Amino acid sequence: MAHSTSRYKFQAAVEQTLSVVFQASNGSWEGHDYCVTVVVERYGLNELDVVMDFRDLETELIKILDPMRGHTLNELEMSEPLDIAKRIAQHIIPKLPHPVVLESISLQDGNGRRITLQP
Repeated sequence: MAHSTSRYKFQAAVEQTLSVVFQASNGSWEGHDYCVTVVVERYGLNELDVVMDFRDLETELIKILDPMRGHTLNELEMSEPLDIAKRIAQHIIPKLPHPVVLESISLQDGNGRRITLQP
């Protein structure tokens, strides 16, 4: 069984979908369906031989995304998709068990365009 002092770094990721609508700088409305991916990492594995429980990570992501569903970014006081990643990071980092850290948050649209935040 691996432990937290391992020299190897391990990652775990969960994905959820999110549809958003926002007003572009030219005043037009734009909508996107995103695949939101949260990647966490740590050196070694925990006592269950995982980075962290996937269900716990996914539950936290759902808790963050659910209040955004059905609202425009403007209503959520956000102006661009990068703001979604920043909000996720702000809320998920305190929920990660030590020594797990956030590696990245990516939003990818249906055309394969992706934005990634690495705090």
